[in-house]
Amino acid sequence: MSFGTPYPSHPLILDDVRGAQKMLSGVARVTPMEGSRYLSRLVGSPVHFKCENLQRTGSFKLRGAYVRISGLRPEERAAGVVAASAGNHAQGVALASSLQGVRSTVFMPVGAPLPKVAATREYGAEVRLHGHVVDETLAAAQEYAHDTGAVFIHPFDHRDVIAGQGTVGLEILEQCPEVRTIVVGIGGGGLAAGIAVAVKALRPDVKVIGVQAEAAAAYPPSLAAGHPLGIDTSPTMADGIHVGRPGDVPFAIVRELVDEVRTVTEDQLSSALLLCLERAKLVVEPAGASPVAALLGAPETFGGPVVAVLSGGNVDPLLMQRILRHGMAAAGRYLSLRLRLTDRPGALATLLAVLSVADANVLDVGHVRTDPRLGLTEVEVELHLETKGPEHCEQVASALREAGYTVMP
Repeated sequence: MSFGTPYPSHPLILDDVRGAQKMLSGVARVTPMEGSRYLSRLVGSPVHFKCENLQRTGSFKLRGAYVRISGLRPEERAAGVVAASAGNHAQGVALASSLQGVRSTVFMPVGAPLPKVAATREYGAEVRLHGHVVDETLAAAQEYAHDTGAVFIHPFDHRDVIAGQGTVGLEILEQCPEVRTIVVGIGGGGLAAGIAVAVKALRPDVKVIGVQAEAAAAYPPSLAAGHPLGIDTSPTMADGIHVGRPGDVPFAIVRELVDEVRTVTEDQLSSALLLCLERAKLVVEPAGASPVAALLGAPETFGGPVVAVLSGGNVDPLLMQRILRHGMAAAGRYLSLRLRLTDRPGALATLLAVLSVADANVLDVGHVRTDPRLGLTEVEVELHLETKGPEHCEQVASALREAGYTVMP
């Protein structure tokens, strides 16, 4: 979906982003740019990763949080700051506050991953667990701000936050001056808006493309309506961009300056994360891999050189394990199937021999003997196999059929 309709002028200019860059000197890392030969071949021109997953605290969020807190008046600093987040924003606010000697309180959902809770505490914040969804956590943080006078630090809907995130765009132009397309994930819109302000002021010819998870894509209907709309979202592995309503400030910028917003599926997200890990040796969270998912989904539609912003790398190890399995299944690297055998000694060994010849790695075998659909001497076997891709999956299934087995979906 493309947008060219003017929107009332937004409050940010290039000088705001340049001021933020000076403020962040020595605080935020100038994160590296890494090339991807695999994606470059798919796209037909150079593709680079802007590795914000290697930023301090593991994501770009430190940039905006630090700039926002730097702009507080002395009496606001004395009152402290408060934030609500399931992960990246929490850590960014915690570290930014500690670096500036400001007291911080961060509300996190009760089910937030333990590594993220521990990291937020280690960066210096007081962590309070409240609510089971982010909306409940957000309400608790805002109530705390009202009761105590602490300044609420919004994750994306503030000009100082957006200016801080925009420094990513300045770095991209410095590191890859020949860039033609920048692809960036969008949740509330702060990062995409900041990058667009910086890049379009200096290089209006560069396309900025935003990417949302299909399950939480509030920007396309909002842009079509001309104002932010709240939507009912579905669960998505990309929790970092799981936002039900665009921010008012970033929306104005995205509508004016971002060329296009696309959506990606859960399968595409998991495949992108797997690619980052296997091909680029980079640990990237699903939200951070959303630009890669978009490139995998339609590589021929991106004009290069392309820079994909890997916005974060904070992913719980248990979630990573599940996502990698999902990604391998989406890539045809897992095959699950059921078939029936005569329940007699040696039947399973014979089946496994067929799989061995087909070069399929058996991960798990399950037996069902009590289903009323089965004959008296039958057993149903469920197999989970590791394969080498979609073509190999077909070869394995064909080998089983040729051996006389009935393969069921």
